[in-house]
Amino acid sequence: MSDGFPFDILFLGLVAAFLVMQLRKALGRRTGHEKPPPEIFGRDIVDKEKQSDDIIQLSGSDYKTTDGDPSSKQDMARKDEELQRTDEKETIIGLRDIQIADKNFDIDNVLKGAAAAFEMILEAFAAGDKPTLRPLLSDEVYDDFMLAIRKREESGEILESTLVSLNNAEILEASLREHTATLTVKFISDQISVTRNTEGEIISGDQEHIVQMVDIWMFSRNLRSHDPNWTLVETRSQN
Repeated sequence: MSDGFPFDILFLGLVAAFLVMQLRKALGRRTGHEKPPPEIFGRDIVDKEKQSDDIIQLSGSDYKTTDGDPSSKQDMARKDEELQRTDEKETIIGLRDIQIADKNFDIDNVLKGAAAAFEMILEAFAAGDKPTLRPLLSDEVYDDFMLAIRKREESGEILESTLVSLNNAEILEASLREHTATLTVKFISDQISVTRNTEGEIISGDQEHIVQMVDIWMFSRNLRSHDPNWTLVETRSQN
């Protein structure tokens, strides 16, 4: 073991602090009771009637409790905290492994790139812009997107989607398998989404209301590739 400064411990500490700060960011609110946008993104709508504005629901944090047994609630809460700590530890280890394998890997830059890709993909999907989508998506995700676009075109429907603001982007999971790095990012955004029929009438959504959306996307990149871009390989909800 080297007698020099333990840079790996410092890196873990900085990454841990970054993740904690990201998890504590306050969320916005949803207004209105709109029909959800297309399910292709595996997204969730934050419902202000069911969820307090002061609570951030983390992956793996949903559990049921019984009203008559406080100790049972405490046990479940304790197990949930242990699970959260385990997930955070695995994420930190994954980020460290990626950093070691790719000296140019920078969390801030990757998140900025993910945010840019998020906006570009949303706009391209709504517009049916296949050439823009092709290099940003894996083959499987691209096929799913094309199927949704074809169905929309065949029915004569038009999707109008506006990203009002991207409120938060945080890394939920990170891993390195052989030479392939994967990052799971949760995006919390305010959007306006409206679907119109062939007559231009709105059949879903509300152009006057902003909806808060939660999207969880997994990006992947071969670290031995000269292409610096990350590819969207999976979309899912947080449940």
